[in-house]
Parts: sequence; C-alpha cells; structure tokens
Amino acid sequence: MKIQVSSDAESDIADGFWFHEHREAGLGDYFRSSVISDIESLSILGNVHRIVHGYHRALCKTFPYFIYYRMNSKDSLTVVAVVGQKRDPGWVKHRLG
Repeated sequence: MKIQVSSDAESDIADGFWFHEHREAGLGDYFRSSVISDIESLSILGNVHRIVHGYHRALCKTFPYFIYYRMNSKDSLTVVAVVGQKRDPGWVKHRLG
C-alpha cells in the first residue's frame, strides 16, 4: 500500500520531535523513528482502525500519540495528523477540519 504523509502531519512529527528532544537529548530521534515505524505499519494495517472525526485513527505503539489517516483507495492512504492523546477532543476535531 502506498502511504503519503501530508505536510501538516510532517509538522506534527517535527513538533513532537522537538517536544521530546527538549525533555531529554536523543528522545526526539526515538520519537520520530517510532512514529515513522508506526506509519509504515499502516501499509499492512491500513483501513482496519476505528473512524474518529471522519478519519481512521491508529494508536502509536511507543508514545501516547494517535495517527489520523484517510484511505484514498484500497491501495493508498494519506496520514493527515499525528496528535498527542491528551489533546482536547474539540481541538483535535477542529485541527482535522
């Protein structure tokens, strides 16, 4: 399955990187590689996750983040956001549009 990552999702990953890097040196790299691994797993698991706010929502395995994505076709998906689980649901809904 082809996976595209939107520029907004890339910004979310960068924000998460810096948040974790400021907490502990090297943690940002671990965050980024973990999230990328979770996104890559969508090539197998895409389209099996619950739909929330109009998008499929996958749980990151290592960090408390959700990956929101939409199916473009049966062979293609786009990651639209990577958001911390503690974010206010109203904020997330607004962020996703």
